[in-house]
Amino acid sequence: MAKVLIVDDEENIRHLLKRTLEDFEDYDVEILTAENGAKGLDIIKEHKPELVFLDVMMPEMSGYEVSRAAKYELKLDNVYIVMLTAKGQKIDKDKGIDVGADLYMTKPFNPNDIMEIAEEVLGIQLL
Repeated sequence: MAKVLIVDDEENIRHLLKRTLEDFEDYDVEILTAENGAKGLDIIKEHKPELVFLDVMMPEMSGYEVSRAAKYELKLDNVYIVMLTAKGQKIDKDKGIDVGADLYMTKPFNPNDIMEIAEEVLGIQLL
């Protein structure tokens, strides 16, 4: 079973992303959520999701710290990390890429873009 993890301290963003991705559950994809970076990293360690939507500014651990730990400490190269953040300056994007994020997107995001990323990473074409 494929897994997607949503890590964001804002409940409404977690809910929006989960609703956006819910059709993937019909294709045997489990949608997991975490409300802070530390819990997100624990889920990454335990479940090794194929795709992670990761906020940058969170309590306990930032998205930068989670991405760095997943990619460089745990060496989970097969986890595709999409950083979602309100911080859209080039220096922020460069930092995200430097810590191992595969893609850096600014909020607000288009739900259709989220769907396209999930389809590509998971290899599932929704009808």
